[in-house]
Amino acid sequence: MNPFLEKARPVDEDFMDWGKLRAKPYNKNEADPYTKTRIILMNGTEFEANWFSHQFHRNCSNNDLRRELAVSRRVEKQQQMRIASLKPLDETMLETTIAYEQLAVDLTAILAQREPDHYVEMTMQLALLEDFDHLYRYSDLLEMEMGVRAERLVGQYTEIMPGRPTISEHRHPLDSVRKPCNFKKAAPITKLNTAIITAAEQQTMNYYMNIANLYGSERGRELYQEIGMIEEQHVTQYGALLDTRCSWLENLLMHEYTECYLYYSCMMDECDPYIKKIWEQCFLQEVNQLHAAARLLEKYEKKSWQQVMPDAEFPELLTFSPQKDYIRQVLGDTVERTAKKEEFISIKELSKDADYYRYQSMVNPKPGAVASHKVIEEYITENGEDYRYQDGPHPVAALQSRTKDNTRVGRM
Repeated sequence: MNPFLEKARPVDEDFMDWGKLRAKPYNKNEADPYTKTRIILMNGTEFEANWFSHQFHRNCSNNDLRRELAVSRRVEKQQQMRIASLKPLDETMLETTIAYEQLAVDLTAILAQREPDHYVEMTMQLALLEDFDHLYRYSDLLEMEMGVRAERLVGQYTEIMPGRPTISEHRHPLDSVRKPCNFKKAAPITKLNTAIITAAEQQTMNYYMNIANLYGSERGRELYQEIGMIEEQHVTQYGALLDTRCSWLENLLMHEYTECYLYYSCMMDECDPYIKKIWEQCFLQEVNQLHAAARLLEKYEKKSWQQVMPDAEFPELLTFSPQKDYIRQVLGDTVERTAKKEEFISIKELSKDADYYRYQSMVNPKPGAVASHKVIEEYITENGEDYRYQDGPHPVAALQSRTKDNTRVGRM
């Protein structure tokens, strides 16, 4: 499938009336967990496209071009609002959060395994274990406060147990900036992977940022606040991978191509017939927007789409499936890994005067007061041991205990 070779129509023929814009929500008790993750992924992808277009608009002085952007942006916004309306009213904030973290875990694992650039793969592995730990801590909070076991929500596709402890993830901002890719040399799958993971993590950051002060308990508010800060780190590191030498119009083309790829992948992977139809409709809309972006690139920069995407045939499609074995492997191999500037090293290799420890001393002066640690300790106090869903013993011996939360792994 090469979306540039598909037939297209004018973008302004895609505006929807209110009836089409209001989608029928899924049944939270019947929907496949990966249907929920696809919805979150595409919501975030549309948000990224919409806000990129807004930033382009604010940095462009040509009103003819800005009007073209405004038309596509309005359709993008309608797509985003339609997808967002698929979430049902009876799904709680914390239940939705479990789907967010399942997406972060399994999506990152899938992208990392198919990534040919080892540096990009290591960047994903670093955040993978951190999102995996977030899933565990939110799951304990969910069971403690609502009596809902997250293993049911994730469909037993994803294990729930400690990753790199959240308290260990707080690194100095200097250590969150990565090396940018060179898209002229990068494989097509790398361009897609970096764009996809940046949008997905940004969606999670935005979600936690906006709901942290709306949660119904103080310990929950604190947990969202802490993990929201880690998501900001993740967005910083993933955004740093994007090629900074691309022009605004080249970036616009890449955004539209990524959306075409994702909607086509969702359409081929979706098990819900109603939602599958939405993915198909969105794919056709994105083809129209992609062709419009290609015309703008030709008109204003005298470049063909082939110069930006010489190999535009879709690579391997994105298909969701359990990633338990890979995650266990990464846990066993890299749980002690951290970052020093652009590089990844073991925490044991850091000097005591490293920026990491300086930052830790400022944000975590009293480990016992850190929200992610408190949630687990409070759960253990109430229940005798933490809540987990795992297929076998934890692959890291130091994280096998269910009666004490380890705050030293990856940190000391």
